[in-house]
Amino acid sequence: MRFMRGSLLIAFVGSLFASLGAQERPNILWIFSEDLSPYMGCYDDPINKGHTPAIDQFAKDGVLFKRAYMPAPVCSACRSAMITGVYQTTTGTHQHRSSRGPDGKVVPEEDRIHLPEGMKTVPELFREAGYFTFNAGKDDYNFHYDRRALYSVGTSAKYEVGMNGWQGNKADPINTFTEHTWTDCPDGEPWFGQIMIWGGKAKAKHVRKGEKLANEEVPLPPYFPDTAGLREAWTTHYNAARGADKQVEDILAQLKKDGQLENTIVFFFSDHGNNQSLRHKQFCYEGGVHVPLMVQGEHPALKAGTVRDELVLGLDISATTLALAGIAVPDYFHGRDLFATGHEPRDYVVSARDRCDYTIDRIRTVRTEKYRYLRNYYPERTLLQPQYRDNSPAVKDLKRLHQEGKLTAYQEKHWFGVRPEEELYDLSADPHQINNLADDPEFAAELKRHREILDDWIKETGDKGEQPESAKSLRLFIKDWGHEAIKPSCPRCLIT
Repeated sequence: MRFMRGSLLIAFVGSLFASLGAQERPNILWIFSEDLSPYMGCYDDPINKGHTPAIDQFAKDGVLFKRAYMPAPVCSACRSAMITGVYQTTTGTHQHRSSRGPDGKVVPEEDRIHLPEGMKTVPELFREAGYFTFNAGKDDYNFHYDRRALYSVGTSAKYEVGMNGWQGNKADPINTFTEHTWTDCPDGEPWFGQIMIWGGKAKAKHVRKGEKLANEEVPLPPYFPDTAGLREAWTTHYNAARGADKQVEDILAQLKKDGQLENTIVFFFSDHGNNQSLRHKQFCYEGGVHVPLMVQGEHPALKAGTVRDELVLGLDISATTLALAGIAVPDYFHGRDLFATGHEPRDYVVSARDRCDYTIDRIRTVRTEKYRYLRNYYPERTLLQPQYRDNSPAVKDLKRLHQEGKLTAYQEKHWFGVRPEEELYDLSADPHQINNLADDPEFAAELKRHREILDDWIKETGDKGEQPESAKSLRLFIKDWGHEAIKPSCPRCLIT
Protein backbone atom coordinates (compact mmCIF):
# COMPACT_ATOMS: atom_id res chain seq x y z
CA MET A 1 0.00 0.00 0.00
CA ARG A 2 2.85 2.38 0.77
CA PHE A 3 4.17 2.10 -2.78
CA MET A 4 0.65 2.61 -4.22
CA ARG A 5 0.07 5.82 -2.24
CA GLY A 6 3.42 7.18 -3.42
CA SER A 7 2.52 6.38 -7.03
CA LEU A 8 -0.80 8.23 -6.85
CA LEU A 9 0.91 11.30 -5.41
CA ILE A 10 3.55 11.28 -8.15
CA ALA A 11 0.87 11.04 -10.86
CA PHE A 12 -0.96 14.04 -9.40
CA VAL A 13 2.21 16.15 -9.13
CA GLY A 14 3.23 15.08 -12.63
CA SER A 15 -0.03 16.36 -14.09
CA LEU A 16 0.62 19.75 -12.51
CA PHE A 17 4.12 20.03 -13.95
CA ALA A 18 2.98 18.90 -17.38
CA SER A 19 1.13 22.21 -17.69
CA LEU A 20 4.31 24.26 -17.16
CA GLY A 21 6.45 25.57 -20.01
CA ALA A 22 9.58 23.65 -20.92
CA GLN A 23 11.78 26.59 -19.91
CA GLU A 24 10.48 26.24 -16.35
CA ARG A 25 11.52 22.58 -16.18
CA PRO A 26 15.22 21.82 -16.59
CA ASN A 27 16.63 18.99 -18.61
CA ILE A 28 18.61 16.60 -16.45
CA LEU A 29 21.51 14.41 -17.57
CA TRP A 30 23.28 11.65 -15.68
CA ILE A 31 26.83 11.06 -16.93
CA PHE A 32 26.97 7.62 -15.37
CA SER A 33 30.49 6.19 -15.49
CA GLU A 34 31.52 2.59 -15.23
CA ASP A 35 33.97 1.55 -12.51
CA LEU A 36 35.62 4.86 -11.69
CA SER A 37 37.29 5.96 -8.46
CA PRO A 38 37.76 9.69 -7.72
CA TYR A 39 41.42 9.79 -8.79
CA MET A 40 41.09 13.38 -9.97
CA GLY A 41 42.54 16.80 -9.24
CA CYS A 42 39.36 18.12 -7.63
CA TYR A 43 39.60 15.23 -5.14
CA ASP A 44 43.15 16.30 -4.26
CA ASP A 45 44.71 13.31 -5.97
CA PRO A 46 48.44 14.09 -6.21
CA ILE A 47 49.07 11.93 -9.28
CA ASN A 48 46.25 13.28 -11.45
CA LYS A 49 46.31 16.85 -10.17
CA GLY A 50 46.33 19.09 -13.24
CA HIS A 51 45.54 16.15 -15.53
CA THR A 52 41.74 16.05 -15.21
CA PRO A 53 40.99 19.63 -16.32
CA ALA A 54 37.44 19.09 -17.62
CA ILE A 55 36.23 17.31 -14.50
CA ASP A 56 38.00 19.81 -12.25
CA GLN A 57 36.31 22.69 -14.11
CA PHE A 58 32.99 20.86 -13.87
CA ALA A 59 33.46 20.79 -10.10
CA LYS A 60 34.34 24.51 -10.00
CA ASP A 61 31.25 25.37 -12.02
CA GLY A 62 28.94 23.40 -9.76
CA VAL A 63 28.74 21.48 -6.50
CA LEU A 64 31.39 18.92 -5.60
CA PHE A 65 30.64 16.15 -3.09
CA LYS A 66 33.84 14.80 -1.57
CA ARG A 67 32.40 11.75 0.21
CA ALA A 68 29.79 10.00 -1.92
CA TYR A 69 29.34 6.24 -1.48
CA MET A 70 27.38 3.82 -3.60
CA PRO A 71 24.96 1.23 -2.16
CA ALA A 72 26.91 -1.62 -3.80
CA PRO A 73 30.44 -2.12 -5.19
CA VAL A 74 29.26 -3.85 -8.39
CA CYS A 75 27.35 -2.48 -11.36
CA SER A 76 24.04 -4.36 -11.66
CA ALA A 77 23.22 -4.22 -7.95
CA CYS A 78 24.12 -0.53 -7.80
CA ARG A 79 22.26 0.37 -11.00
CA SER A 80 19.18 -1.55 -9.82
CA ALA A 81 19.19 0.56 -6.67
CA MET A 82 19.89 3.87 -8.43
CA ILE A 83 17.07 3.48 -10.95
CA THR A 84 14.52 2.71 -8.21
CA GLY A 85 15.83 4.97 -5.45
CA VAL A 86 15.70 1.97 -3.09
CA TYR A 87 18.44 -0.30 -1.73
CA GLN A 88 18.97 -3.38 -3.88
CA THR A 89 18.84 -5.49 -0.72
CA THR A 90 15.27 -4.25 -0.11
CA THR A 91 13.96 -5.06 -3.59
CA GLY A 92 15.77 -8.41 -3.82
CA THR A 93 17.99 -7.23 -6.68
CA HIS A 94 21.23 -7.56 -4.71
CA GLN A 95 22.67 -10.67 -6.40
CA HIS A 96 24.78 -9.57 -9.38
CA ARG A 97 23.19 -10.20 -12.79
CA SER A 98 20.08 -11.91 -11.44
CA SER A 99 16.59 -12.31 -12.95
CA ARG A 100 18.05 -12.92 -16.39
CA GLY A 101 19.35 -15.71 -18.54
CA PRO A 102 22.60 -16.03 -20.52
CA ASP A 103 23.45 -12.86 -22.48
CA GLY A 104 20.58 -10.99 -20.82
CA LYS A 105 17.88 -13.18 -22.36
CA VAL A 106 14.40 -13.46 -20.88
CA VAL A 107 13.93 -16.06 -18.14
CA PRO A 108 10.73 -17.98 -17.28
CA GLU A 109 8.17 -16.24 -15.10
CA GLU A 110 9.01 -18.33 -12.04
CA ASP A 111 12.63 -17.11 -12.17
CA ARG A 112 11.85 -13.39 -12.48
CA ILE A 113 12.31 -10.75 -9.81
CA HIS A 114 9.51 -8.18 -9.77
CA LEU A 115 9.57 -4.81 -8.03
CA PRO A 116 6.93 -4.31 -5.31
CA GLU A 117 3.52 -3.25 -6.61
CA GLY A 118 3.37 0.51 -7.01
CA MET A 119 7.14 1.03 -7.14
CA LYS A 120 8.24 2.91 -10.26
CA THR A 121 11.65 3.64 -11.66
CA VAL A 122 13.12 7.13 -11.90
CA PRO A 123 12.60 7.41 -15.69
CA GLU A 124 8.99 6.25 -15.35
CA LEU A 125 8.38 9.01 -12.81
CA PHE A 126 9.90 11.51 -15.23
CA ARG A 127 7.70 10.29 -18.07
CA GLU A 128 4.61 10.68 -15.89
CA ALA A 129 5.69 14.28 -15.32
CA GLY A 130 5.86 14.95 -19.06
CA TYR A 131 9.56 14.33 -19.67
CA PHE A 132 11.21 12.64 -22.65
CA THR A 133 13.66 9.97 -21.40
CA PHE A 134 16.61 8.05 -22.80
CA ASN A 135 19.48 5.81 -21.72
CA ALA A 136 22.49 5.80 -24.05
CA GLY A 137 24.18 2.82 -22.45
CA LYS A 138 23.41 -0.32 -20.52
CA ASP A 139 20.47 -0.79 -18.19
CA ASP A 140 21.81 -3.75 -16.15
CA TYR A 141 18.79 -3.90 -13.84
CA ASN A 142 18.22 -7.08 -11.84
CA PHE A 143 14.43 -7.04 -12.08
CA HIS A 144 11.81 -7.81 -14.72
CA TYR A 145 10.57 -4.75 -16.63
CA ASP A 146 9.44 -3.46 -19.99
CA ARG A 147 12.16 -1.11 -21.22
CA ARG A 148 9.70 0.81 -23.36
CA ALA A 149 7.95 2.00 -20.19
CA LEU A 150 11.20 3.54 -18.93
CA TYR A 151 12.70 5.15 -22.02
CA SER A 152 11.04 7.15 -24.79
CA VAL A 153 13.61 6.13 -27.38
CA GLY A 154 16.42 3.69 -28.09
CA THR A 155 14.72 0.32 -27.66
CA SER A 156 15.49 -2.04 -30.53
CA ALA A 157 12.77 -3.79 -32.49
CA LYS A 158 14.46 -7.05 -31.41
CA TYR A 159 13.88 -6.23 -27.75
CA GLU A 160 11.77 -8.61 -25.66
CA VAL A 161 10.27 -7.65 -22.30
CA GLY A 162 12.70 -8.82 -19.64
CA MET A 163 15.98 -8.47 -21.55
CA ASN A 164 17.37 -6.83 -18.43
CA GLY A 165 20.97 -6.38 -19.43
CA TRP A 166 20.21 -5.03 -22.85
CA GLN A 167 22.06 -1.90 -23.94
CA GLY A 168 19.79 0.83 -25.18
CA ASN A 169 22.18 2.39 -27.65
CA LYS A 170 24.35 0.11 -29.73
CA ALA A 171 26.17 3.10 -31.20
CA ASP A 172 28.93 4.77 -29.20
CA PRO A 173 27.08 7.67 -27.53
CA ILE A 174 30.29 9.10 -26.16
CA ASN A 175 31.66 9.90 -29.60
CA THR A 176 28.65 10.31 -31.88
CA PHE A 177 25.54 11.62 -30.09
CA THR A 178 23.72 10.93 -33.33
CA GLU A 179 20.81 8.97 -31.92
CA HIS A 180 18.91 8.00 -28.81
CA THR A 181 19.88 11.02 -26.71
CA TRP A 182 18.52 14.58 -26.46
CA THR A 183 18.81 14.77 -30.25
CA ASP A 184 15.62 12.71 -30.49
CA CYS A 185 13.66 14.82 -28.01
CA PRO A 186 10.74 16.76 -29.56
CA ASP A 187 11.12 20.54 -29.52
CA GLY A 188 9.73 22.16 -26.39
CA GLU A 189 9.82 18.98 -24.32
CA PRO A 190 12.14 18.66 -21.30
CA TRP A 191 14.24 15.53 -21.07
CA PHE A 192 15.88 13.26 -18.51
CA GLY A 193 18.67 11.08 -19.82
CA GLN A 194 21.58 8.85 -18.95
CA ILE A 195 24.83 8.54 -20.87
CA MET A 196 27.16 5.75 -19.85
CA ILE A 197 30.88 6.29 -20.24
CA TRP A 198 33.19 3.31 -19.96
CA GLY A 199 35.31 4.95 -17.26
CA GLY A 200 37.54 2.39 -15.58
CA LYS A 201 36.73 -0.26 -18.19
CA ALA A 202 38.09 2.00 -20.96
CA LYS A 203 41.57 1.75 -19.43
CA ALA A 204 43.81 4.26 -21.27
CA LYS A 205 41.73 4.32 -24.46
CA HIS A 206 40.56 7.94 -24.17
CA VAL A 207 43.67 9.48 -22.58
CA ARG A 208 44.82 12.61 -24.40
CA LYS A 209 48.04 12.38 -26.37
CA GLY A 210 51.11 12.70 -24.16
CA GLU A 211 49.11 12.25 -20.94
CA LYS A 212 49.42 8.49 -20.41
CA LEU A 213 51.11 7.49 -17.16
CA ALA A 214 53.88 4.92 -17.10
CA ASN A 215 53.73 2.15 -14.49
CA GLU A 216 56.71 3.42 -12.51
CA GLU A 217 55.00 6.80 -11.99
CA VAL A 218 52.29 5.44 -9.70
CA PRO A 219 53.17 4.05 -6.25
CA LEU A 220 51.35 0.93 -5.10
CA PRO A 221 49.36 0.81 -1.83
CA PRO A 222 50.90 -1.40 0.87
CA TYR A 223 48.34 -4.19 0.58
CA PHE A 224 49.85 -5.09 -2.82
CA PRO A 225 53.26 -6.64 -3.47
CA ASP A 226 55.26 -4.77 -6.09
CA THR A 227 54.91 -6.86 -9.26
CA ALA A 228 54.55 -5.96 -12.92
CA GLY A 229 50.97 -7.23 -13.08
CA LEU A 230 49.75 -5.38 -10.00
CA ARG A 231 51.58 -2.20 -10.96
CA GLU A 232 50.05 -2.29 -14.45
CA ALA A 233 46.52 -2.75 -13.07
CA TRP A 234 46.93 0.03 -10.52
CA THR A 235 48.37 2.50 -13.05
CA THR A 236 45.67 1.63 -15.58
CA HIS A 237 43.00 3.08 -13.34
CA TYR A 238 44.78 6.39 -12.98
CA ASN A 239 44.95 6.51 -16.77
CA ALA A 240 41.26 5.62 -16.93
CA ALA A 241 40.46 8.70 -14.85
CA ARG A 242 42.41 10.84 -17.32
CA GLY A 243 40.48 9.23 -20.17
CA ALA A 244 37.14 9.80 -18.44
CA ASP A 245 38.07 13.48 -18.25
CA LYS A 246 38.19 13.64 -22.05
CA GLN A 247 34.84 11.85 -22.30
CA VAL A 248 33.18 14.29 -19.92
CA GLU A 249 34.68 17.18 -21.88
CA ASP A 250 33.22 15.80 -25.12
CA ILE A 251 29.74 15.36 -23.64
CA LEU A 252 29.63 18.89 -22.25
CA ALA A 253 30.91 20.29 -25.55
CA GLN A 254 28.19 18.46 -27.46
CA LEU A 255 25.51 19.75 -25.09
CA LYS A 256 26.78 23.28 -25.69
CA LYS A 257 26.99 22.81 -29.46
CA ASP A 258 23.40 21.56 -29.53
CA GLY A 259 22.16 24.52 -27.46
CA GLN A 260 21.20 22.23 -24.57
CA LEU A 261 23.74 23.08 -21.89
CA GLU A 262 22.14 26.26 -20.57
CA ASN A 263 18.91 24.58 -19.52
CA THR A 264 20.44 21.27 -18.42
CA ILE A 265 21.46 20.11 -14.94
CA VAL A 266 24.30 17.61 -15.27
CA PHE A 267 25.27 14.97 -12.70
CA PHE A 268 28.58 13.17 -13.03
CA PHE A 269 29.20 10.03 -10.95
CA SER A 270 30.22 6.37 -11.13
CA ASP A 271 28.49 3.12 -10.22
CA HIS A 272 31.41 1.97 -8.02
CA GLY A 273 35.17 2.16 -7.70
CA ASN A 274 38.26 0.96 -9.52
CA ASN A 275 37.66 -2.26 -11.47
CA GLN A 276 41.32 -2.83 -12.34
CA SER A 277 42.36 -3.26 -8.75
CA LEU A 278 41.62 -6.20 -6.47
CA ARG A 279 39.99 -5.19 -3.18
CA HIS A 280 38.19 -2.29 -4.85
CA LYS A 281 35.40 -3.27 -7.28
CA GLN A 282 33.16 -5.93 -5.69
CA PHE A 283 34.51 -5.21 -2.21
CA CYS A 284 33.34 -2.92 0.54
CA TYR A 285 36.49 -1.03 1.47
CA GLU A 286 36.69 2.67 0.59
CA GLY A 287 38.03 1.89 -2.88
CA GLY A 288 34.99 -0.18 -3.81
CA VAL A 289 32.21 2.26 -2.95
CA HIS A 290 33.73 5.77 -2.84
CA VAL A 291 32.91 7.51 -6.14
CA PRO A 292 33.14 10.96 -7.73
CA LEU A 293 29.96 13.04 -7.57
CA MET A 294 29.37 16.55 -8.82
CA VAL A 295 26.39 18.53 -10.12
CA GLN A 296 26.25 21.68 -12.23
CA GLY A 297 23.54 23.70 -13.93
CA GLU A 298 21.49 26.89 -13.92
CA HIS A 299 19.56 26.41 -10.70
CA PRO A 300 19.46 28.44 -7.45
CA ALA A 301 20.59 25.40 -5.46
CA LEU A 302 23.68 24.83 -7.58
CA LYS A 303 26.03 27.57 -6.47
CA ALA A 304 29.30 27.38 -8.40
CA GLY A 305 32.37 26.51 -6.38
CA THR A 306 30.48 24.77 -3.57
CA VAL A 307 32.34 21.89 -1.93
CA ARG A 308 30.42 19.61 0.42
CA ASP A 309 32.14 17.15 2.70
CA GLU A 310 29.24 15.36 4.36
CA LEU A 311 28.51 11.66 3.85
CA VAL A 312 26.33 11.09 0.78
CA LEU A 313 24.57 7.88 -0.30
CA GLY A 314 24.38 7.19 -4.02
CA LEU A 315 20.61 6.91 -3.69
CA ASP A 316 20.56 10.59 -2.77
CA ILE A 317 21.31 11.21 -6.46
CA SER A 318 18.01 9.57 -7.43
CA ALA A 319 16.01 11.64 -4.94
CA THR A 320 17.82 14.89 -5.76
CA THR A 321 17.32 14.38 -9.49
CA LEU A 322 13.54 14.21 -9.08
CA ALA A 323 13.50 17.15 -6.70
CA LEU A 324 15.49 19.42 -9.04
CA ALA A 325 12.88 18.72 -11.74
CA GLY A 326 10.10 19.62 -9.33
CA ILE A 327 8.86 16.04 -9.13
CA ALA A 328 7.77 14.76 -5.72
CA VAL A 329 10.17 12.19 -4.25
CA PRO A 330 8.27 8.98 -3.34
CA ASP A 331 8.12 8.34 0.39
CA TYR A 332 9.58 4.85 -0.09
CA PHE A 333 12.86 6.24 -1.49
CA HIS A 334 15.94 5.62 0.64
CA GLY A 335 17.68 8.69 -0.78
CA ARG A 336 17.37 12.30 0.34
CA ASP A 337 17.18 15.55 -1.62
CA LEU A 338 20.66 16.99 -1.12
CA PHE A 339 19.45 20.54 -1.78
CA ALA A 340 16.24 20.48 0.26
CA THR A 341 15.58 23.28 2.71
CA GLY A 342 16.58 21.93 6.09
CA HIS A 343 18.55 19.05 4.59
CA GLU A 344 20.18 17.02 7.35
CA PRO A 345 23.50 15.34 6.52
CA ARG A 346 23.74 11.62 7.15
CA ASP A 347 25.44 10.16 10.20
CA TYR A 348 26.36 7.03 8.25
CA VAL A 349 26.13 5.29 4.88
CA VAL A 350 25.61 1.54 4.43
CA SER A 351 26.79 -0.46 1.40
CA ALA A 352 26.29 -4.14 0.60
CA ARG A 353 28.00 -6.81 -1.48
CA ASP A 354 26.43 -10.17 -2.33
CA ARG A 355 27.06 -12.79 -5.03
CA CYS A 356 29.15 -11.36 -7.88
CA ASP A 357 29.13 -13.49 -11.03
CA TYR A 358 29.84 -17.03 -9.69
CA THR A 359 31.53 -15.83 -6.49
CA ILE A 360 29.20 -16.30 -3.55
CA ASP A 361 29.84 -13.85 -0.74
CA ARG A 362 28.03 -11.46 1.56
CA ILE A 363 29.59 -8.34 3.07
CA ARG A 364 27.92 -5.37 4.75
CA THR A 365 29.69 -2.14 5.63
CA VAL A 366 28.96 1.04 7.57
CA ARG A 367 30.79 4.29 6.84
CA THR A 368 30.59 6.91 9.59
CA GLU A 369 32.40 10.21 9.93
CA LYS A 370 35.70 8.66 11.00
CA TYR A 371 35.36 4.89 10.71
CA ARG A 372 34.57 2.09 8.31
CA TYR A 373 33.07 -1.10 9.73
CA LEU A 374 32.75 -4.33 7.72
CA ARG A 375 30.96 -7.56 8.52
CA ASN A 376 32.04 -10.69 6.61
CA TYR A 377 29.39 -13.41 6.50
CA TYR A 378 31.69 -15.97 4.83
CA PRO A 379 34.99 -15.43 6.67
CA GLU A 380 36.19 -18.94 5.84
CA ARG A 381 36.32 -17.97 2.16
CA THR A 382 39.50 -16.08 1.44
CA LEU A 383 39.43 -12.58 0.00
CA LEU A 384 41.02 -14.04 -3.11
CA GLN A 385 38.47 -16.80 -3.59
CA PRO A 386 37.73 -17.68 -7.25
CA GLN A 387 36.42 -14.72 -9.24
CA TYR A 388 36.16 -13.30 -12.74
CA ARG A 389 39.66 -11.76 -12.57
CA ASP A 390 41.43 -15.08 -11.95
CA ASN A 391 43.24 -15.02 -15.29
CA SER A 392 44.52 -11.46 -14.89
CA PRO A 393 48.26 -10.86 -14.37
CA ALA A 394 47.50 -9.23 -10.99
CA VAL A 395 45.83 -12.35 -9.57
CA LYS A 396 48.43 -14.63 -11.08
CA ASP A 397 51.18 -12.55 -9.48
CA LEU A 398 49.56 -12.76 -6.05
CA LYS A 399 49.09 -16.52 -6.29
CA ARG A 400 52.66 -17.03 -7.50
CA LEU A 401 54.13 -15.04 -4.60
CA HIS A 402 51.83 -16.88 -2.18
CA GLN A 403 53.18 -20.23 -3.43
CA GLU A 404 56.73 -18.96 -3.26
CA GLY A 405 56.26 -17.61 0.27
CA LYS A 406 57.27 -14.09 -0.77
CA LEU A 407 54.30 -12.08 0.49
CA THR A 408 54.57 -9.96 3.63
CA ALA A 409 52.85 -11.35 6.71
CA TYR A 410 49.98 -8.88 6.26
CA GLN A 411 49.57 -9.61 2.53
CA GLU A 412 49.58 -13.36 3.13
CA LYS A 413 46.91 -13.16 5.81
CA HIS A 414 44.83 -10.53 4.01
CA TRP A 415 44.62 -12.27 0.64
CA PHE A 416 44.83 -15.95 1.56
CA GLY A 417 43.93 -16.26 5.23
CA VAL A 418 40.63 -16.62 7.07
CA ARG A 419 38.89 -13.27 7.02
CA PRO A 420 37.86 -11.62 10.29
CA GLU A 421 34.14 -11.67 10.97
CA GLU A 422 34.31 -7.96 11.73
CA GLU A 423 36.65 -5.19 10.62
CA LEU A 424 36.89 -1.64 11.97
CA TYR A 425 39.23 1.02 10.59
CA ASP A 426 40.05 4.54 11.68
CA LEU A 427 40.19 6.17 8.25
CA SER A 428 41.86 9.35 9.44
CA ALA A 429 44.84 7.40 10.80
CA ASP A 430 44.70 4.43 8.42
CA PRO A 431 43.40 5.41 4.96
CA HIS A 432 44.53 2.09 3.42
CA GLN A 433 42.43 0.17 5.99
CA ILE A 434 45.14 -2.19 7.14
CA ASN A 435 45.04 -1.97 10.95
CA ASN A 436 41.86 -3.77 12.01
CA LEU A 437 40.69 -2.34 15.35
CA ALA A 438 37.83 -4.79 15.89
CA ASP A 439 39.76 -6.74 18.55
CA ASP A 440 41.29 -3.68 20.22
CA PRO A 441 39.63 -3.06 23.63
CA GLU A 442 40.19 0.68 23.21
CA PHE A 443 37.71 0.68 20.33
CA ALA A 444 35.12 -1.67 21.86
CA ALA A 445 32.54 1.11 22.14
CA GLU A 446 32.97 2.12 18.51
CA LEU A 447 32.70 -1.49 17.41
CA LYS A 448 29.48 -1.88 19.37
CA ARG A 449 28.07 1.36 17.92
CA HIS A 450 28.77 0.35 14.34
CA ARG A 451 27.50 -3.17 14.91
CA GLU A 452 24.20 -1.75 16.19
CA ILE A 453 23.91 0.67 13.25
CA LEU A 454 24.20 -2.24 10.84
CA ASP A 455 21.80 -4.47 12.78
CA ASP A 456 19.19 -1.69 12.80
CA TRP A 457 19.68 -1.02 9.09
CA ILE A 458 19.21 -4.71 8.23
CA LYS A 459 15.88 -4.73 10.06
CA GLU A 460 14.64 -1.31 8.92
CA THR A 461 15.39 -1.87 5.23
CA GLY A 462 14.38 -5.53 5.13
CA ASP A 463 17.77 -6.79 3.91
CA LYS A 464 16.92 -9.80 1.73
CA GLY A 465 20.52 -10.94 1.94
CA GLU A 466 19.51 -12.50 5.26
CA GLN A 467 18.15 -15.40 3.18
CA PRO A 468 20.43 -17.43 0.89
CA GLU A 469 19.93 -17.19 -2.86
CA SER A 470 17.50 -19.78 -4.17
CA ALA A 471 18.68 -22.87 -6.04
CA LYS A 472 16.71 -21.69 -9.10
CA SER A 473 18.51 -18.38 -9.15
CA LEU A 474 21.89 -20.04 -8.70
CA ARG A 475 21.26 -22.37 -11.62
CA LEU A 476 20.60 -19.37 -13.87
CA PHE A 477 24.05 -17.92 -13.40
CA ILE A 478 25.66 -21.36 -13.61
CA LYS A 479 24.10 -21.72 -17.08
CA ASP A 480 25.51 -18.31 -17.94
CA TRP A 481 29.08 -18.98 -16.75
CA GLY A 482 29.28 -22.67 -17.62
CA HIS A 483 32.50 -24.40 -16.54
CA GLU A 484 33.76 -21.16 -14.97
CA ALA A 485 31.14 -21.55 -12.23
CA ILE A 486 32.58 -24.88 -11.11
CA LYS A 487 34.54 -23.32 -8.30
CA PRO A 488 34.86 -23.95 -4.56
CA SER A 489 32.61 -20.94 -3.89
CA CYS A 490 29.70 -22.52 -5.75
CA PRO A 491 27.65 -25.37 -4.21
CA ARG A 492 28.56 -28.40 -6.32
CA CYS A 493 25.14 -29.96 -5.79
CA LEU A 494 23.78 -27.28 -8.14
CA ILE A 495 26.21 -28.01 -10.95
CA THR A 496 24.27 -30.78 -12.65
